[in-house]
Amino acid sequence: MDSVLASIESGQQAALDGLFDFLRIPSVSADSAFKDDMQRCAQFVRDAMQSAGLTPEIISTDGHPIVYGERMQDPSLPTILVYGHYDVQPPDPLDLWTTPPFEPTVRDGKIFARGATDDKGQLYTHIKAIEAWVQETGSLPVNVKVLIEGEEEVGSDNLDRFLEANKERLKADVAVISDTSQYGDGIPAITYGLRGIVAAELRLTGPSRDLHSGVFGGSIANPANAIAKLCGLLVGDDGRIQIPGFYDGVEELSDKEKAEFAGLPFSENDFLQEVGAGAVFGEAGYSTLERRWSRPTCDINGIVSGYTGEGPKTIVPSTAMAKITCRLVPSQNPDVILDALESFLKQHCPPGLQFEFERYHGCEAFAFDPNSPWITAASEAVAAAFGQPPVFIREGGSIPVVSSFQQILGIDTLLLGWGRNTDNLHSPDEHFHVDDFMNGVRASVHLWQKLSEVSVDR
Repeated sequence: MDSVLASIESGQQAALDGLFDFLRIPSVSADSAFKDDMQRCAQFVRDAMQSAGLTPEIISTDGHPIVYGERMQDPSLPTILVYGHYDVQPPDPLDLWTTPPFEPTVRDGKIFARGATDDKGQLYTHIKAIEAWVQETGSLPVNVKVLIEGEEEVGSDNLDRFLEANKERLKADVAVISDTSQYGDGIPAITYGLRGIVAAELRLTGPSRDLHSGVFGGSIANPANAIAKLCGLLVGDDGRIQIPGFYDGVEELSDKEKAEFAGLPFSENDFLQEVGAGAVFGEAGYSTLERRWSRPTCDINGIVSGYTGEGPKTIVPSTAMAKITCRLVPSQNPDVILDALESFLKQHCPPGLQFEFERYHGCEAFAFDPNSPWITAASEAVAAAFGQPPVFIREGGSIPVVSSFQQILGIDTLLLGWGRNTDNLHSPDEHFHVDDFMNGVRASVHLWQKLSEVSVDR
């Protein structure tokens, strides 16, 4: 492995040059104006895979292409499925970028460009590590399958269909995704749990049109009043969700996990300053990190009703709408939670209002056994590259592909994030530290060796 690592050091500028070429392609999946650039970016990924010694192909979908490549060394070796996405968020607002978003620039040891950390820079670390192994030794210590999609930022509409149609082809022992973050500056992390999600929209309709509140107020149900009351019923003063059955089967953290969370460097005052809030709030009996990472939630994401312009307008509005999401933890079924949410809201809806409940996307929560040999191997690889062992964390957000890998392919995922939460993901001046990029490549080099040492049943 020494020669592989040495090649990484001597080839640093070439690796950065390749990343810069990748970042120059404006692969914005949400905007049809960039359709040709999406094709061009898929071709770049295919060429990079080929240079790394994989056998790649571009696979057409009803949307943007999927790029898939593999290198199967020996059927007795562990097989690793690497996932990433080449599409990026729109760069707007452009006037808040210090330098143009698709002209990568290095300042203060950071690469500034859209997609630098989400996810081009992070996925590219694995391609360069595979390339270094193959060029230096002629082989890899594991079998690898690399799946890079172009629709992650717009919901991955075609990914599950591809997974379902290619179960045998994508068969693997474990997946690897680098699309998360370190815990903090200089504190590498392995994310072993993600909350799931369900989303819905509640719509109430009263009178057929807005009515004069002086003439009609008090004689018919007001949709705005009703939706405010319904939303207020969802969470109690103690932060506890009031939907019957919501906590059925929800497990508490182990004492070890609680101790590990408590031992992480975390300042509640710094957290409040970062988010601009005056106080924390949440389910009684849990710390802020426990609430963010390991407890289920129910949040109103938006409410719209009636007149919202300047000055008064005395009406009973005709309609009201609220958008609602619940974050889920392991053992909570998205369909069951949506059923319970709809039933609760409908039960408390005042008479005289038309009740509509629309269900949106959902995915289950994910938790990987932190004592798994795969996690142990990944931890050793990260420690070797970053110079200190990673901490083990959960994340409050959701990565639907992790749930898809579990449910469709039957495999767990190692979430190894090289970026930082301060890298301005989805914001102007997105960036990726050069040191983090290079440490990610080194960690990936170590990862293939460490994963090859895990015993698998064949």
